[in-house]
Amino acid sequence: MAKAKIWISRLISYLLLATLLFMAFVVISSKASGGEPSILGYQLKTVLSGSMEPGIKTGSIIAIKPGGDMARFQTGDVITFMDGPDRLITHRVEEVKGEGKQIQYITKGDNNDAADPTPVLSENVVGEYKGLTIPFIGYGMNFAQSKEGAALLLVLPGALLLIYSGFTIWKAIREVEATKKNEMPPVNN
Repeated sequence: MAKAKIWISRLISYLLLATLLFMAFVVISSKASGGEPSILGYQLKTVLSGSMEPGIKTGSIIAIKPGGDMARFQTGDVITFMDGPDRLITHRVEEVKGEGKQIQYITKGDNNDAADPTPVLSENVVGEYKGLTIPFIGYGMNFAQSKEGAALLLVLPGALLLIYSGFTIWKAIREVEATKKNEMPPVNN
């Protein structure tokens, strides 16, 4: 029974520490990149609309491969592009117009009835969606990018780790005191 308690205690400590380190990585990498984190050369983007459902659910995160020749995409490819200074959209290429550096893409969300009203210039493409989607995590990542979210996601696991450590130390001291009390000879007056 004692070994099981020690094992559970260590497991909880490791899980809290891993959570703290993961949250620190997510927050720091998202702040350092000026947006969403990058892992193994893929950028993680949050999907906050249903235009690509059912393939990409609202609230998911997706992995896109940035860089390369942005004039390489063909009909059927899914691309992420800038639609204004602070707005990214991920839609499927419906048609490719132009040649060389003058490529434009006609895009459409899979769940939309019509193509997007404005063609996408190849220079506005950020990357290509590579098929990796993790549902519902996008809401958390979106929250983590806010100042409040970043603070909470760094402070909360650290606070939980400190509280748990304090509880473990208090419990150990109590056990040592109980052992000393049982080992002391009785005092005769």
